[in-house]
Parts: sequence; C-alpha cells; structure tokens
Amino acid sequence: MRKAWTACYKSGQDPNHHFVKITEKIQIGKGAEREVDTWLMSRYGCYLAVQNADPSKTIVAQAQTYFAIQIRRAEKLLETPFTEEEEKRLLLRGEMKKHNSRLASAAKDAGVIANKDYGVFQNAGYKGLYGGLEQDEIHKRKGLKEDQRILDHMGSTELAANLFRATQTEDKLRRDNVQGKSNANRTHYEVGKKVRETIKELGGTMPEDLPTPESIKRLESKKKRIESKKDSSKNS
Repeated sequence: MRKAWTACYKSGQDPNHHFVKITEKIQIGKGAEREVDTWLMSRYGCYLAVQNADPSKTIVAQAQTYFAIQIRRAEKLLETPFTEEEEKRLLLRGEMKKHNSRLASAAKDAGVIANKDYGVFQNAGYKGLYGGLEQDEIHKRKGLKEDQRILDHMGSTELAANLFRATQTEDKLRRDNVQGKSNANRTHYEVGKKVRETIKELGGTMPEDLPTPESIKRLESKKKRIESKKDSSKNS
C-alpha cells in the first residue's frame, strides 16, 4: 500500500482522494470483537495497489491480468476508426452547435430576447418538423433521461433534417427581416413543417420514428483521446 500511495503522490494526484482507511469491528468468537483496518480505494487506487503488489500471489496476478485486459480494450477503441455514420454524426452535431448559435442571433434580432421566449421559438421549429411534438414530447419519445439532450441522441439523418431547419429559418428571418416574437415563431414552425413535407415527399422516415443512438458524447470523447494520442506521438 505504501508503494501505491507514493506512486499516486509522485504522479501529481492527491492520495487522500484514492485511498481511505477505515476501522471496522469483526466478530472473533464468544461475542468478542476486534478492530481491523480496511482500505477503501478508487479504481485508480486499485490499479496502483495491484501494480505494486507481489505477482506471485494468485489474487494479485488475477487483478494484474484484469487491468491489462482493460487497458488493451481501451487501446483498441482508440485504434478503431470511426464508422461512416459516426463520422457524419460528429460533423453534423458540430454544425448544429454552430448554426443554432446563428439561429439564436437571428431570432434575437427579430425580437426573441428572453430565454423563455427563445424556448417557445425553438419549440415552434420542433413542432413543425416533428408533426406537432414539442421538445419535451420528443425527449420522452426517445426515452431520454432529464439531463440528456435531444440533439446528442440523433443519428446523421435526423441531425441533417434539423440542420436544414436551423439554417433555412435563420436565412428566412434575416432575408425577410422578420420582426416580432409571434412572426419569428410562425416562421420557424413553417420552415420546420416544410422540411417535414419534403421528407414525406421523398419517402423518408419521419424524424420522430428514426432510431435513437447512444449519446454522441462518447464519440466526442473518443475523438479527443485519438487527437491527444496523435499529438503525444508527434511531440515524442
């Protein structure tokens, strides 16, 4: 344990965050009790403890094997390239963030100032595109938790439809110099509805019926790890 504690400290981590000693009482017979020290460790603490323990002991060897396998699995994840769908999702989600910001600016210029009003404005676009469903209803239909964002759980097809809605609404608000909250909301709804009609005409699947993939946050984290690994290789 001392070696693991030292390794943790030398790596710049606070050992107190990873190793906590508690005292417990155990039965030793005839109602008597004896105090014993027990260490509670984080996953990182467990890894350090195992790596600095005697591998001749079976339990230590098994734990070292477990961590070796997990590390290799993590390395393989980094080595595995993104699928075409994953690459599309990453690209389109990035574009959605950028164009949602531009849409918010255009809506503000039209008179949508307060956060509450912008929420109504956003709902109008969703209702047009999703056949009358509001954000909360879409959220529920996708089976998402309260802290999960709708856009993070869209596939590339659904993201593309929403990107088209956002870019075309921004363009129309500015081109037609739309003024007033009601007019801005109506414009967003009509654009969303038009996108929906186009999908229907082309024989596409309605956005609310498309599958709900896992959060794009995992892909974004994977991308950062890959980029970080590439930078480390260049600097080494």
